[in-house]
Amino acid sequence: MPESRSEHQDFTYVPIDLPVEVHQGGSVWHQRLIDLSLGGAATDQPDVWDAQYNEPFTLLIQTGAPEPLELHAWLQSVDNGRLGFSVEHVDRENIEPLRALLQAHLENPDVLDLEMQRLED
Repeated sequence: MPESRSEHQDFTYVPIDLPVEVHQGGSVWHQRLIDLSLGGAATDQPDVWDAQYNEPFTLLIQTGAPEPLELHAWLQSVDNGRLGFSVEHVDRENIEPLRALLQAHLENPDVLDLEMQRLED
């Protein structure tokens, strides 16, 4: 069962505008990232949105690196053209790229160290 978004609101959300592909089953939606944290992400909502809300999603964020940043997430909210996802899992290959992306956009990168420690607990 997916965790609620409130459990992920302890993380600092950073506004980041990047292309993101949202995958579910055989469907792919090309969207824009609105913001990102260690615990979640928000994207714009495509014009045609026929996703299964009770099934997981894979977010492929195009950061400019050779491989996209891959996050496994659950849809938590649909509000005024904005989709809110809670990140279920970040694998080993993606945690450092996620951390680097967030650090590059945070005014105080030390906040991220504290949040990373909470993830490990």
